[in-house]
Amino acid sequence: MSRLPYPDYENASGWNRLLPLRTDVLTLTADNRADVVVIGAGFTGIAAARRWSQHRPDDYVVVIDSSEVGEGNPGRNSGFLLEIALANDADASQMDRMAACNRLISDAMKRLRDAVFDGGIDCAIERSGTFRAAAGRSGARALERYRDFLEAARLPHERLDRAELEARIGTAFYRAGLFSPHCYLVQPAALIRGLAGLLPPGVGLFENTPALCLLRDGNEWRIETPQATLSAPTVIVANNAFAKELGVAPSRVVAMYTYAGLTEPVAEDVLATLGVEQSWGLLPAHRLGCTLRRTRDGRMLIRARYGYEREGDNRVIGEKLHKSLRARFPQLEDVGFESVWGGATGFTLNGAPVWGEAQPGLFVSAGCNGGGVVKGTLFGELLVEQALGRPVPNVGALFGAARWMPPEPLRRLGFVIASLVEQRGARAEM
Repeated sequence: MSRLPYPDYENASGWNRLLPLRTDVLTLTADNRADVVVIGAGFTGIAAARRWSQHRPDDYVVVIDSSEVGEGNPGRNSGFLLEIALANDADASQMDRMAACNRLISDAMKRLRDAVFDGGIDCAIERSGTFRAAAGRSGARALERYRDFLEAARLPHERLDRAELEARIGTAFYRAGLFSPHCYLVQPAALIRGLAGLLPPGVGLFENTPALCLLRDGNEWRIETPQATLSAPTVIVANNAFAKELGVAPSRVVAMYTYAGLTEPVAEDVLATLGVEQSWGLLPAHRLGCTLRRTRDGRMLIRARYGYEREGDNRVIGEKLHKSLRARFPQLEDVGFESVWGGATGFTLNGAPVWGEAQPGLFVSAGCNGGGVVKGTLFGELLVEQALGRPVPNVGALFGAARWMPPEPLRRLGFVIASLVEQRGARAEM
């Protein structure tokens, strides 16, 4: 059976399950024409639709998504809104470029924050900062590289030893860590649902409407969906890894699945053993480590494991996630997961995005490489500026451009080999 050109997840998003059911979902059932069509109602797509409407309020903008807002990939992430660019491998020679990236990211975060507060979006947003931590040697080396970047960039941070980490977040698993204030935490499904709800009246949002085929038809683009056809002179492709299934940058981006487990609310006596921080997030120093969160309502989230181009068995992965959670927090031995789910993100060989005009009237932003909320918002806004002929920063020079990858099966073989090598050095982090 051929692969679908959109994700079809095994389990519902745990974040979205915590929210009320939506009753205002529309699906495209009749042929339609728009001034611009946005494929993907994630942070990039919603930002693009809002920015286009700001510049051209009389245009008819259509946004389509293969799932329902909150249930798709944007509602499946860990809810970290980073105010600085990811730069684990940056060195002193890159500081001017990284400073420019950080200014753009910071400004985008301010606009996102203003939208949340001005729009009254109830998404539990708070500027909690973020921890990074390492358990083994390879993680410690990665942590030192990140510390060197923060110091070279003169960004505030705290160095933490094992005892300090245990006092703050309740685990003695890590040998060392860093704390940086440059991060907001959020309920991601609530955030994307709220942002979609702020779209102006001139934007049509159609959910459960996957793009099956994208074709050039004269001076316009034609998008086939299960029940209808859309046409427009301009199309913005913002469905991340699945852009390649529509023929956009198929040799530069792959779908990587990661998995999350969200516990039931933890009992008060157990919460008392989990450090003094009431709400926090931790990113692994090593890419194969575990992302962790403690939420204000007393839940714990762990995100880890990777799958290439295909979602794994959520039940089996849930058992592995629980083992990793217990290794860090033995006191959570009897705390079960309320939800386990997978989510796909777009990865590129060198961590740089696929961004810009792919063909006349066809614009793409894909390959978020796991840093998608704020950066995705920025890239969606800038993509519209470029499409409308307005001046934009040199995204390729600042954030890089995704490199070519070999075709299958060489691509999969390369991933397997690289994963085995990475896992050998990262056993302590998993």
